[in-house]
Amino acid sequence: MAEFSSNGVSIYYEVTGQGFPLVWSHTFSGSYRSWEPQARFFARRYQVITYSDRGYPPSEVPSDPEAYSQDQSVGDLYQLLRHLNIEQAYIGGLSMGGALALSFGIAYPEMCRALIIASAGSGTTNRDHSLQETQERSDRLLSEGIGPVAGSYSSPPFERKDPRGFEEFIQGYKSNSALGSALTLRGVQMKRPTIYDLEEKMRGLRVPTLVMIGDEDEPCIEPAVFMKRHIPSCGLSVFPQSGHTINQEEPDLFNRTVLDFLTAVKAGGWAERPV
Repeated sequence: MAEFSSNGVSIYYEVTGQGFPLVWSHTFSGSYRSWEPQARFFARRYQVITYSDRGYPPSEVPSDPEAYSQDQSVGDLYQLLRHLNIEQAYIGGLSMGGALALSFGIAYPEMCRALIIASAGSGTTNRDHSLQETQERSDRLLSEGIGPVAGSYSSPPFERKDPRGFEEFIQGYKSNSALGSALTLRGVQMKRPTIYDLEEKMRGLRVPTLVMIGDEDEPCIEPAVFMKRHIPSCGLSVFPQSGHTINQEEPDLFNRTVLDFLTAVKAGGWAERPV
């Protein structure tokens, strides 16, 4: 097991392949394992780094609620890069990990050759309703455990197109820590800034950025368009008839879209426009 300490919290990570570093941060319902389709594909060309957030085994699960916040998640990613002696990388993430990638790009733009932000922005629209749902889910995690909460997750496009893949996704969700997940909801997702809150900081972001979204991922569609409008060097890719976890639901389309983006960035062909 490869691990390092970030401010006293043990973080698990894996490195696959050689080349320019490509880091993936996972969704709330996932872990480092969520990026297996990307690790296999991109390790042919890049040094792929995946890891589990604090609160997600095999990383440590702190019991102190104060150990969980968006800033600490950004700090963990920073410490991971420092631990691996990486000065600059492609930084990508999905959902919670996509929001983290954006926050990391704003905090440490010099360490980001490019940003890949997928399915990010949940909780930005219908804010009060979202906060209520998130609080209820965290309460359920602590009272019922991870199994019933994960078992109630639904993604009609994913289930329809790839029932075996969806079942694998659910089993991965069930392997997470109920405590770590609940405290992540309360400390990270309920308290982090919304995409709308980051408007001015996004206008000043000069890092090539790809935003990706499934067209049936309703909570994240408007935030995706908002990022496209306010990040100067941003492109928006919309996956048809797709839901939230597009890296697992549509791995081939996801990988090829990202590869085209990284190729354009490397060639200097990813444009910036006024916002």
